[in-house]
Amino acid sequence: MAALLEPPVATPQRTKKKLVRRAAPDRSQLIRHSVQGTFLLLNLWIGAQFYRWVSYYKGGGTGSYVSRPAGVEGWLPIAGLMNTKYLFVTGHVPTIHPAAMYLFLGFVLMSVLLKRAFCAWLCPVGFASEILWRVGQKLFGRSLTLPRWADIALRSLKYMLLALFVGVIGWMSAEMLEGFMSTPFGIVLDVKMMDFFWNMSRTALIVLIALAGLSLMVQNFWCRYLCPYGALLGIAAIVSPVKIRRDEQACIDCGRCSKACPSHLAVDKLVQVQSVECSACMLCLASCPAENALQLALPPRKAETSQQRWSRRAVHPLALTAVLAYIFFGAVLWARTTDHWQTHILGAVYLRLVPHAEELGHPGM
Repeated sequence: MAALLEPPVATPQRTKKKLVRRAAPDRSQLIRHSVQGTFLLLNLWIGAQFYRWVSYYKGGGTGSYVSRPAGVEGWLPIAGLMNTKYLFVTGHVPTIHPAAMYLFLGFVLMSVLLKRAFCAWLCPVGFASEILWRVGQKLFGRSLTLPRWADIALRSLKYMLLALFVGVIGWMSAEMLEGFMSTPFGIVLDVKMMDFFWNMSRTALIVLIALAGLSLMVQNFWCRYLCPYGALLGIAAIVSPVKIRRDEQACIDCGRCSKACPSHLAVDKLVQVQSVECSACMLCLASCPAENALQLALPPRKAETSQQRWSRRAVHPLALTAVLAYIFFGAVLWARTTDHWQTHILGAVYLRLVPHAEELGHPGM
């Protein structure tokens, strides 16, 4: 009876933190989308120039001639990986598709320094994927979130694809790598890539439409589940000193950051985001209402106030843009200065191979 008369034990209430609103409006997404749009325009210009170059040789050397834009090799990441191994093994820059290697190394360096910023700030495929899921949210009201077990299983696919490519390339000797690139197939890899999309088969078109449809419903479907390039950059980003970091004292625990994250990371529960899925898109930062609560930053200083902790530690979107531009244009300039940007193949060879690029089979098949 005495136990029944004892007063109930009060459950401690979670103290609601006072919101100190951000002094300045967030500009990260405006800057990021501007960078994405600019890089997309650059790729469209490269694509147009490459199409004119291919048309010249497919036409038997008639019409107006334009030089081959080596930047198209940025769309050959597997060739970039192969040439990178060749460089590390032999110490020599490969002569065929060297730009693919320089761009590949530049994009990896971006990830080492700034998480997977390439994916969210530069990659045209990532940009298209983001547009699709935003359109999907407008059409359906929300994006589809897969069950955790299905999400983990599907995410493993891109690592399996990466392991396949790394395994095969790792098995190949320097002589095999050089021999592959010197074959007719290797020389016109870029032309075959264009032909694949320009003269797409019915099966390829169905797969592309399916991926686009899935991207409307699931945020970044291709990037999250199937892109081996993104998987590689995510692994490289593990060592990045810059991460999304949450200031526990400034944070008001509203959870908006986690809801905004397209990678479905529990940002509001973490002090720093270590996940390889983080692309430094800053959508979580853009959604945060509290001053200094969330940063893309180096480790904070030991100080009493959040302003002191993040002083000269947070990476401003313009600073991130500047670093990306420095790495990208630095890689291009270095390759040009050392005469390792262009693939030096005689026009007569291209005149013989380009018109028949679709007929050339893989040398290993």
